[in-house]
Amino acid sequence: MKSTMIPTLPTRSRYVAPAETSETFRQPAYDCQELRDAMKLTVYVPGVEGSGVEIEGRGADLTVVARKAHFVRVNFHALALEKVQRDYRLRLRLGTGFDYSRMAAEITSGVLTVTLPKRARENAGPPLRRLA
Repeated sequence: MKSTMIPTLPTRSRYVAPAETSETFRQPAYDCQELRDAMKLTVYVPGVEGSGVEIEGRGADLTVVARKAHFVRVNFHALALEKVQRDYRLRLRLGTGFDYSRMAAEITSGVLTVTLPKRARENAGPPLRRLA
């Protein structure tokens, strides 16, 4: 199943969620590949579907939160499954050279691919002259 999404996060919300600690999440494995005009970020989040992914780019930081669907089994016995069922959170400091408003993301079989286009260099200045 292939899903493309980039949800927008509300700027102001009346509901205040309980504080999430670093123990609530675990960091997923990821890989970065720099392309000529973009960066491709591959994040491995098994058990996550497109509706459970939130991506936020703010300033120099990119945050990816991927939540698993949690099932409660009727015949569930207390085992040490809490760590296995934790959701994923990845925080990266990428710098200000990316245009987060044009990023694209898709998830297929637990592999999230985010493409971050690079910003055009506004202050590149005039081309250098070659002296003979």
